[in-house]
Amino acid sequence: MQLKRLVLHLTWTHWAARRRFGPPVLTCIEQEIRAAESRHAGQIRFAIESALDLQHLWANLSPRQRALQVFAQLGIWDTAANNGVLIYVLLADHDVEIVADRGISARVEQAEWDEICHLMEQHFRAGRFLEGSRAGVHAVGELLARHFPGEGAAVDELPDRPVLL
Repeated sequence: MQLKRLVLHLTWTHWAARRRFGPPVLTCIEQEIRAAESRHAGQIRFAIESALDLQHLWANLSPRQRALQVFAQLGIWDTAANNGVLIYVLLADHDVEIVADRGISARVEQAEWDEICHLMEQHFRAGRFLEGSRAGVHAVGELLARHFPGEGAAVDELPDRPVLL
């Protein structure tokens, strides 16, 4: 465990996450997800975590590893067509990870997901949390519409409201 990372995670509070992702921002992200899902057959979830707990830090869990845990924890893998995508934001590490279920990851290269993550991270570094979130959801939606065109899922299998962990 790195001391610098430990200090960063101990100083990031849930309050700090709520300040950056307040109700108006969460509502805008939810609307963007709903609009994106109307253009394709995928399912998008958005999760924000202020910091890792001591257990995860002690195990030196990477943001990617934690995103995989959250993917399972939120049941994103449980869609009928294996078409779920998680956008995971870990504020303390200034990191964005995108995890796609096997139905999608077989068609979309990791480099395309990484490009969206970098776009969001640039916005976040500049303090533009709403803009970065909307840009990320929109880009994921465009990618899914290209690979999984359609009028959206007949049933919205996953909640559209972002979750603060």
